Amino acid sequence: MQPSQIAALLDSYTVGLPLPPAIYDQLATYLDLLLRWNVKTNLTAIRDPEQIVTRHFGESLFAARVLVQDCGLQPTATLADAGSGAGFPGVPIKLAVPDLHVTLIESQNKKATFLKELIRHLRLTGTEVFNGRAEQWGRRADVVTMRAVEKFELAIPAAQSLLAPGGKLCLLIGTAQRQRLTHLTSLKKSVEHVIPGTMDSVAWVGMVAQI
Repeated sequence: MQPSQIAALLDSYTVGLPLPPAIYDQLATYLDLLLRWNVKTNLTAIRDPEQIVTRHFGESLFAARVLVQDCGLQPTATLADAGSGAGFPGVPIKLAVPDLHVTLIESQNKKATFLKELIRHLRLTGTEVFNGRAEQWGRRADVVTMRAVEKFELAIPAAQSLLAPGGKLCLLIGTAQRQRLTHLTSLKKSVEHVIPGTMDSVAWVGMVAQI
């Protein structure tokens, strides 16, 4: 898919978000690598390139837009993407905000190998892969992101434990999961926006109180 086609598909997700000029070329490279790897390694159940662009790239960039516009994301902040899988939402957020220091946390070896190859192809600096579980990482980040959350009751406390004081937890989740958050997290403030093109998915950001 051509970069111009990707740009057109992503327009509604990135309104008002300043993006680096090279991002659509990078996303074209990302898409090509993902499609090739997905033939042998189940990185995503979505096979249609346009749906990959809107569902994966678009939703991830919408998270970047919310973090930048509503939450004051600093360009040089640290970000941990818990359960990164094929790199969503962490890698598109990194492409949108290139000076972020990003750790992609992924416990499955094949997916972690893909992420390392993706970093090499995109020539990303300030980006690393932690091949393990979130609770094994042993560090803290200004922002923790998570998408397509499985084992929700266990994943949310684990992700929250990675946050530095004043940190932000950004979740891309369904509204049914959103209703269960009250019982799972002690985060004080939140921002919530419906993801474009959906009726029951939201970008939700909770913030840790400063110590």
